[in-house]
Amino acid sequence: MRTRYVSQLFFATLLVAGCTSAVSTTTTQPASRESTAEELRTLLYAFSDDSMLGREAGQLGDFKATTWIAEQMRRIGLEPGGDGGTYYQTVPISIAWLDTTRTIAVRGLPLRVGVDVLPFINANGGRAVPQGGSIRSVDGVEVVFGGQLGAPSVIVPSAVAGKVVVFTIPAGSDGRRDFRYFYRPGSIARYADAAGVAIASLDAMSATSLARARSSQEHIHSNVTGSAPLIMLITPTVAARMFGVDNIDAVAVGTSAPSLTGGLSYTEMPASYPARNVIGIVRGSDPQLRNTYVAIGAHNDHVGLERRALDHDSVLANNMVIRRQGVQDALRAPTADEAARIAFLRDSLTRAHGGVRRDSVNNGADDDGSGTVALLAIARRFAASADKPRRSLLFVSHTGEEKGLWGSQWFTDHPTVPRDSIITQLNMDMVGRGKATDVMGRGPNNVQLIGAGRLASGLRATIDSVNAARTPHMDIDLSFDANGHPMNRYCRSDHYMYARYGIPISYFSLGYHTDYHQVTDEAQYIDYDHLARIAGFVYDVARAVADRPQRFVIDGQRMDPLGGCRQ
Repeated sequence: MRTRYVSQLFFATLLVAGCTSAVSTTTTQPASRESTAEELRTLLYAFSDDSMLGREAGQLGDFKATTWIAEQMRRIGLEPGGDGGTYYQTVPISIAWLDTTRTIAVRGLPLRVGVDVLPFINANGGRAVPQGGSIRSVDGVEVVFGGQLGAPSVIVPSAVAGKVVVFTIPAGSDGRRDFRYFYRPGSIARYADAAGVAIASLDAMSATSLARARSSQEHIHSNVTGSAPLIMLITPTVAARMFGVDNIDAVAVGTSAPSLTGGLSYTEMPASYPARNVIGIVRGSDPQLRNTYVAIGAHNDHVGLERRALDHDSVLANNMVIRRQGVQDALRAPTADEAARIAFLRDSLTRAHGGVRRDSVNNGADDDGSGTVALLAIARRFAASADKPRRSLLFVSHTGEEKGLWGSQWFTDHPTVPRDSIITQLNMDMVGRGKATDVMGRGPNNVQLIGAGRLASGLRATIDSVNAARTPHMDIDLSFDANGHPMNRYCRSDHYMYARYGIPISYFSLGYHTDYHQVTDEAQYIDYDHLARIAGFVYDVARAVADRPQRFVIDGQRMDPLGGCRQ
């Protein structure tokens, strides 16, 4: 773990980050002022410090981080919006270990765990696993082909109750089939009555799959007992073998196959630390509208620690040359020319920093430290304003976004205010990297907007009206909102969990960059002036929505809350 320079003010905050009373990082300037780059810098250096241990949900780091957020909300003066008069809503997470002595056989041939099959207790269709429940047995259970997820001809859930259903997934523009886009969150949640769900992915199981299958897997659970389907990835070769064909895509929907034999099982225990959403409220001024809410969200978790310390500058140089969008881009071996450039950049950085910088903390300064501190800055402005908007503001810091949108799923399934009282949700995720040197950098006023008109065209019109009144205008990028976009970003952050219930949303982001999910996502690389502009823009949008006398008309297509999501 590497230590960087932090001022005495930051240290004072960090020393008490795990306690119930923390030192405020806000300055002594008038609290009603517009958010400044320096305010956001101060907050973000504290929130994304190494002491937060990468903020993995269910671990000490995110427990400290959510304690810190709650203390900021208290000092700002927000009304607690969590459970039992607190700022917290606990999201129940359990950890499960796979019993690798058991396996599944297809037509008498055992499947190799981590090579032919990869079980996912933490997927479960993007939905909760029952507390005290179990994973269903697939031993002796009939197999049926369900078709391609997202296709009109996909099998109906009632046809696979008690069976193992096999799905394929459509290819993206690059020809690859990425299973993550189809079960985060929940395109298989409708098949909760199946004994098992198998997803055939074209991507070969990676070298780390076996280790991942054998290691602990986390999942959220509901408050009822029962059982859940066994969720697993299989290779297309295994899927074809099940049905006795050479190509799984040639199988008709509803085709049956011989029963599986064997099975997989887990042992389970609670997570080490509570995973928590942090919720605060600024109450509106209108007696008739103050019990309705404009929700503003960001996620507090990140991906935790690396298993070993890495050379920070080597990672940075490698990503600058061949992995321009961090882990969003596949890792590959560099060409000879690229290797020379990487070595030159690495050595130059190392010399400039006076030696190798070892780093094991995925700090998540942009993902989503930037959204978190923007949320706090917006909350501070509303709380300090003498002119409160007509409706109330609901600030929700979600946990577990990196685990599969768990915090936002739990909040929208178990809201602490009536769900139908939330008229809009504004989500901020990765809003700190807008420099020209960043992959998505398109100028100092750029912001990517996703989903704003998908449910309610009036929300998009309101955002455009707010933007037209600003000087300078924000440069709105809608390219990532296109239907069928291969990144499928509308389905991949917390706003989707609100949208599935028919709540109009808008997703504000600056997109991926070289340090995405890397140890190099640190506060030193954030564009704070740009971050302040986005915080101000979201504040203006939130105020305009909160002052509306009417809700937005839902004139877009509503989705099945238990169904899948494809942009």
